[in-house]
Amino acid sequence: MKGHFKFISVMLIFGSIGIFVKNIQLSSSEIALYRGMIGGIFLLGTCFLIKQKLSLKQIRANLLLLFLSGAALGFNWIFLFEAYKYTTVSNATLSYYFAPIFVMLLAPVFLKEKLTRMKVMSIVTAMLGLFLVVDISVGEGNLLQHTVGILYGLLAAAFYASVILMNKFIKNLSGFETTLVQLWVAVLVLLPYVLMKESLDVSGMNKQTMLLILIVGIIHTGMAYLIYFASIKELQGQSIAILSYIDPISAVMMAAIFLQESMNLIQMIGGLLILGSTLLSETIDSRKLRHN
Repeated sequence: MKGHFKFISVMLIFGSIGIFVKNIQLSSSEIALYRGMIGGIFLLGTCFLIKQKLSLKQIRANLLLLFLSGAALGFNWIFLFEAYKYTTVSNATLSYYFAPIFVMLLAPVFLKEKLTRMKVMSIVTAMLGLFLVVDISVGEGNLLQHTVGILYGLLAAAFYASVILMNKFIKNLSGFETTLVQLWVAVLVLLPYVLMKESLDVSGMNKQTMLLILIVGIIHTGMAYLIYFASIKELQGQSIAILSYIDPISAVMMAAIFLQESMNLIQMIGGLLILGSTLLSETIDSRKLRHN
């Protein structure tokens, strides 16, 4: 039960990130950079405190994949934060949850996994759900803005799907070590990108922005990943798959409570189709594994 409590706590933390990012008056790339930097420092500090040694030999052996996945993680954050700026947290989160669908589509190519009939049905159902999430009843300008936001969410999902796939090829490294290296790679990749586009000026930040950045970096990144890796050691794969849906559901609920965002009935049905399709596929796959 302790593992379940930890995992649910992490999902609620992840689900609340949109509320904080929405109120940070910085560009998406700056937020992503600061998130990676602060989260990376937190996890590195944790390594020293608990005296955990990093497998430098294995890190070198997986360096190319760690670099590519770390870069993908950084740009995944940029596109997700950009999605928050253009559309609602609910729309951004639901479109971001297309990542498992992208993994399903790409798994036959990269992982040689069979694309089952159930997975095809899940993909079609999720696409229908995404179509319903875009609210066609709003004005033309708003429709365009929300559509752009959802496209950014899908781009973020595509980058996150690539991280998931690349992580499957990383060998002999713990999830904690992999994430720590990926965070710092994301920082190294994002830093020149941000410097080319923005002028980093920490002194120009107001107190609210600094506080929110620290919360996103420490709570939503450093602490969240730390608790996440501690909790998954205590849970079965199917429990993790099912409890992961607390993240998007809580994101939608918190956006309604704290940001006064609303979804009409059609959009709610679309959201349920997206989440339900990936949950159904993961649940059936888990049952097949148990019976084999």
